[in-house]
Amino acid sequence: MAEDRTARVRALLDSVRAEGRTALTAPEGKVLADAYGIAVPGERLARDVEEAVASAARFGGPVVMKIVSPDILHKTDAGGVVVGVEGAADVRAAFRRIVDNARAYDASARIEGVQVQELLPPGQEVIVGAVTDPTFGKVVAFGLGGVLVEVLKDVTFRLAPVSADEALSMLDSIRAAEVLRGVRGQAGVDRWALAEQIRRVSELVADFPDIAEVDLNPVIATPGGAVAADIRVILATGAPKERRRYTREEILTSMRRLMQPSSVAVIGASAESGKIGNSVMRNLVDGGFAGEIHPVNPRADDILGRKAYKSVTDVPGEVDVAVFAIPARFVAAALEEVGRKRIPNAVLIPSGFAETGEQALQDEIVAVAERYGVRLLGPNIYGYYSTWQDLCATFCTPYDVKGGVALTSQSGGIGMAILGFARTTRTGVSAIVGLGNKSDLDEDDLLTWFGEDPRTECIAMHLEDLKDGRAFVEAARATVPRKPVVVLKAGRTAAGARAAGSHTGALAGDDAVYDDILRQAGVIRAPGLNEMLEYARALPVLPAPEGDNVVIITGAGGSGVLLSDAVTDNGLTLMEIPPDLDEAFRAFIPPFGAAGNPVDITGGEPPSTYEATIRLGLEDPRIHALVLGYWHTIVTPPMVFAELTARVVGEFRARGVEKPVVASLAGDVEVEEACQYLFEHGVVAYPYTTEKPVAVLGAKYRWARAASRLGAAGPPSGRWRETGGLLGGGT
Repeated sequence: MAEDRTARVRALLDSVRAEGRTALTAPEGKVLADAYGIAVPGERLARDVEEAVASAARFGGPVVMKIVSPDILHKTDAGGVVVGVEGAADVRAAFRRIVDNARAYDASARIEGVQVQELLPPGQEVIVGAVTDPTFGKVVAFGLGGVLVEVLKDVTFRLAPVSADEALSMLDSIRAAEVLRGVRGQAGVDRWALAEQIRRVSELVADFPDIAEVDLNPVIATPGGAVAADIRVILATGAPKERRRYTREEILTSMRRLMQPSSVAVIGASAESGKIGNSVMRNLVDGGFAGEIHPVNPRADDILGRKAYKSVTDVPGEVDVAVFAIPARFVAAALEEVGRKRIPNAVLIPSGFAETGEQALQDEIVAVAERYGVRLLGPNIYGYYSTWQDLCATFCTPYDVKGGVALTSQSGGIGMAILGFARTTRTGVSAIVGLGNKSDLDEDDLLTWFGEDPRTECIAMHLEDLKDGRAFVEAARATVPRKPVVVLKAGRTAAGARAAGSHTGALAGDDAVYDDILRQAGVIRAPGLNEMLEYARALPVLPAPEGDNVVIITGAGGSGVLLSDAVTDNGLTLMEIPPDLDEAFRAFIPPFGAAGNPVDITGGEPPSTYEATIRLGLEDPRIHALVLGYWHTIVTPPMVFAELTARVVGEFRARGVEKPVVASLAGDVEVEEACQYLFEHGVVAYPYTTEKPVAVLGAKYRWARAASRLGAAGPPSGRWRETGGLLGGGT
């Protein structure tokens, strides 16, 4: 029963702790394995030479002999492992050699004996393990094992515990997945048995948070099963600090008042140009915020035509948000007044907290906020924009193009890049939010809100870390089925793995874990800042695909080759064109053109050829997405191509036929205007690049798969005005 195994393991771990140890011996590891059904070979502990001989005889064949010492974690490094020992004389010699080696390795090590283990048959060596990640907590790992594990680093991670299906998916997530299926005439491994090893390890670490790391390395996988040749277990040295948790309802309630406030107070408001408090006031007033704006400054009576108050406690009525524009050293005292006023949200623009080494000052304001139930945004931020409320609570330049994209950044500099990109491309946004030090509010709070916000169609987040990876994953899983979530994760380092005590720990670099778990949550990870911004701008424009078949229609053979490469690079599928469709395309292209896929209509064709082939691609239900490659010619100028493409796509959209269409335009500078026109009319188009439009299409496909939308008809992700532009596109 589950209670029995839990009690058995608990008793063992407590006894190890009582001895002041953090590493379990191999026999102790077997107790855990047996309790959780983790398959390990038969073994016995021999405390002297004759016990070793008797134990080896019981297995009736070659054995493996290993040192058992609570002080020797890496047995091979100590010369404490001998493989393939057979016969009494060899067993005696191996026993003595192992003990002698161990004593030479560490003269003070306690030696409990030698483990005699049956020798497993040859098979594929893999590693199954678990680590405690500082961001995501318990994480289970799987990859190629044995001596090459830390060289190849072909490993994948998931949040623990995993289901049977998730465990099976891990087998296909490593680069060497085909090896497990069988290559060069060799039979594949027992996938179910291997997945069960993963699942059971994940259960073990989920049930016992004080287990820091588990290593099954190697696991010998054969067509007949999967058995762990060695198990290593390391206990945690301390309990992680518990983060204060809020319910989903509490998050939505406070975020609603932050993002849709009726009343805002500016603490540190100023009439003096050039001061942050003046810029915030001007942006709120000039931006057209319809709610109440209350300047707070003890040395002013009136600021920008608004009555000023000595203290926020003097402001009449309820206030939803207090924006701080005062030096860091005064924040705690002013926050006390915010708390007494029962204002639910404080937006902390000032710097000078943890980012400059003043952790104690930041801890102080967090304690004040928790005491009064105030949620903190920041400190060390540029503020935030809630465009549908005409709210510009920032000292930066205003932005007022309303739309469906929510953008967040941990960095102020990245925030300014976001603002500049949005302005240049006239991207319609629902919000731009700075997070700074994330003393309280962070990505999972914002994701919870934007997931429910009907104005937001796509969320893009720049982050350097996550305070609570599991909370973020929970919020992402709730959001992704309805709208895409794009993340740019900065800081790709493996520094956290250096102190790890196991092979699994050494493999669990920060970026590797982030990459797999963000994918597990259905998040689209952007490789760079520009990609994050382009995905955010483009994904709401594209309808969800209903299948995998992608067709390229191009006016230039060279572009067709590059677009084909991009399709493959982005995990998309070039459709195998059936004979009847091939014949239909050939009816519209010259004899020296090429059907198949890409469909090459050649560069000298008139607009009618582009139009006919695009119509055919939209009409045929077997085609699920179109990639267009345009080549600038006098016969079909850029704006002519753009207008006909937009018209045809619009006609089919009006008939209820919606497919993602992306375009690459090669030509002189006129193609830039043509791309902008196409974007505004539902076709994602880029000049001078074959990679970017296909990368965006690939991101849309990744979201559709994660949201279980691929192959399922449903409403398009974008909403359209009567004018034909994306809602909030600013045109």
